[in-house]
Amino acid sequence: MLCQQCQKSNATVHIDEVHTFLGPGESGNQVEQHHLCETCAQAMELPGSEVQQKPMDEVWKLLQMSALKGKKQAPKNVRRCPSCGTTEDSLRRKGRLGCSECYEVFSDYLEGLLERMHGASTHSGRVPGQCPETTKRQRRIEQAQSELDRAVKDEDFERAAELRDEVQRLTQELDAAADEGSASPS
Repeated sequence: MLCQQCQKSNATVHIDEVHTFLGPGESGNQVEQHHLCETCAQAMELPGSEVQQKPMDEVWKLLQMSALKGKKQAPKNVRRCPSCGTTEDSLRRKGRLGCSECYEVFSDYLEGLLERMHGASTHSGRVPGQCPETTKRQRRIEQAQSELDRAVKDEDFERAAELRDEVQRLTQELDAAADEGSASPS
């Protein structure tokens, strides 16, 4: 395609001049297309053409300065394990903790990670030598007990009384189930 202005050189610069824009795909949009050679485009002093005029060494300097500026503006309050020096960024990249203290330092990150991976932040696997129903009852007792403690702390005594009764009922059920399991035929 030849330059629309000089009609001599190949058009290497393609410009869409928007006169009216009603929205993407609208039929009332008015766009004028210009196809120019590099010489004619430079003569028109188009916006953005000054960037192309810079020598490569200046562009390289700008890139280096930008990279240094980015490094200087890096966050200074990086979370780090005081025991082993593992950072949260290192944990994200490697997926490994450095020591046992890292579990406390990065607990909020790890809890969210476990929620996303397993759907829960606590392990609910099987306990060897125990009936799954017994394990469920024990977990429910623990859960009700922690809710009871929270209700007492919040001074919600009606809820606390309900939870106390539930803990007692579940404990009795657990004891009854244990008695049935231990009374095996001799």
